[in-house]
Amino acid sequence: MQPITTELVNQTIIKRPADSYKGTYGRILLIGGNPHFGGAIIMAATAATYSGAGLVTVATDASNFTSLHAQLPEAMVLDYHDTDYLSELLTDMDVIVIGPGLGTDDDAQAILLTVLQNVQPQQRLVIDGSAITLMASGSFDFPAAEIVVTPHQMEWQRLSGLTIADQTPTANHLAQQDLGVIAVVKAHHTTVYTDDQVWFNPGGTPAMATGGMGDTLAGMVGGFAAQFPDFTNAILSAVYLHSAIADDLAQKQYVVLPHQISRLIPVYMHRYQQKS
Repeated sequence: MQPITTELVNQTIIKRPADSYKGTYGRILLIGGNPHFGGAIIMAATAATYSGAGLVTVATDASNFTSLHAQLPEAMVLDYHDTDYLSELLTDMDVIVIGPGLGTDDDAQAILLTVLQNVQPQQRLVIDGSAITLMASGSFDFPAAEIVVTPHQMEWQRLSGLTIADQTPTANHLAQQDLGVIAVVKAHHTTVYTDDQVWFNPGGTPAMATGGMGDTLAGMVGGFAAQFPDFTNAILSAVYLHSAIADDLAQKQYVVLPHQISRLIPVYMHRYQQKS
């Protein structure tokens, strides 16, 4: 296994050119948040916005609109039940994040199917949370696109067929290659599996063991993927900074909350950016 290093992060987070504008930093659509789990998609969208994605749109249940706008006025919003409009919007996106708080009911399945049928090969797709569980059911196929899945170990068990006890780096890498997608397997020290490498994240703290932490990581991965050309390095840098921020906060806090990480993403991106 190869560790994710500060040097890799430095090389990935480039200094922004003076003549850039919001379109320079990508269009991202985040899909999820049923009436019971609206907080998940709000946390994911917050992380994507604070990661610097240029234009952030959230497709969610209408019951979440007010909370989303109160928390994140920078984001645009639409009702994910309007699958015709969702289909039209998907084609304009650079990155799509689906799964945080989506659920697994019939509505969720219809929304996931809409995404899978409309995503294009040049787009980047982040599959998280409930969407992983749905993909593991065998009812859906991965589309032709740049895809990363972000499961915790139980979700990875469902998707890969490997029990947690059998999730060794070698076994996980073979399973990832069979699936044909990049896999971010979340644990105390998260590992990232690409076709040619297994990456080990040196950071991580038990202070991160709280609801919404994975939603925040999915949003960060999406936000980084919207801006930085190298998909693998964007993913690795998001994973690294997500835990690096938490590790620093945990020096003075017993528990680290996801929204605290999001608020500090711009500070840490500035700290770790490529020096000219």
